[in-house]
This record gives sequence, structure tokens and C-alpha cells, in this order.
Amino acid sequence: MYAEFDDTLVTGNEMIDSQHKELIGKINDLLRSCENHGNRTAAVKMLNYLADYTEFHFKAEEELQESIGYPGIKEHKGKHEELRRTVSELHDMLEEQEGPTDAFVEVVNKNVTEWLYYHIKGFDRSVAEYKFMRDNQERL
Repeated sequence: MYAEFDDTLVTGNEMIDSQHKELIGKINDLLRSCENHGNRTAAVKMLNYLADYTEFHFKAEEELQESIGYPGIKEHKGKHEELRRTVSELHDMLEEQEGPTDAFVEVVNKNVTEWLYYHIKGFDRSVAEYKFMRDNQERL
């Protein structure tokens, strides 16, 4: 099962949405590398790409939150830390196993894809809405 960016994931902030599309692409690259119990080296490489892009995205999101004085930034950073821990655990799984197993793919789907969907629909949409309201106070 591949991740998909659809209308339910649109926050309305162009930067955030474009980065989410890219992040979902990286998740799918990882999942593709796991098909048919792919080799460990390819899965590690894709997981590293995902981890690197996740760091880039989290940094951009957190800088945006700081720039607009987003009141929920501390909690949001805590949520980002959850995904960092998950990616670290996925690295450990790949190190302990001969390659990406069904259990590994299950963890990617549950703890990365589903986490991301939930995070975007709640936390990231909240940031985008706060920014929109802040930027358009005179219109409200």
C-alpha cells in the first residue's frame, strides 16, 4: 500500500503542501525498495533519504512557526520528535534483519504513513490556518 497525497491533506500553505507531497514520495520510494523483501542496502538508502528530507521539512516548518509566533510550537516540535524516533527504530530494524521484512513494511505504514496523515490533518493544518488568520486579520 502506497501513501497518497489527496485533498484531505491540503493545508492551504503552498510551501508545506509541496513539501508534504515530496515527503510522501520519499515514503513510497522506501516502500518500493521493500517490495519482494528487497535488499537491506536499498532499503537503508531510501530510509536515509526519507530521514534527510524529513529533517529538511521539519526545519522549514519549525522556522515558519517561529516566524509567525505560533503558540503550539513546543507541542508541534514534540510531535516531530516522535517521527524522528520512529525513523531511528526503523534503522535499528533494518540493522537487526537481513532486509526489509513484512513487519518492517507494517511499521512504515503504521508509524510513518498513518502518523504523517494524522499529523498533517491536525497539527500542520492548524499552523497553516493560524498563519492565514494572522496574515488576514483585516479581512476577518
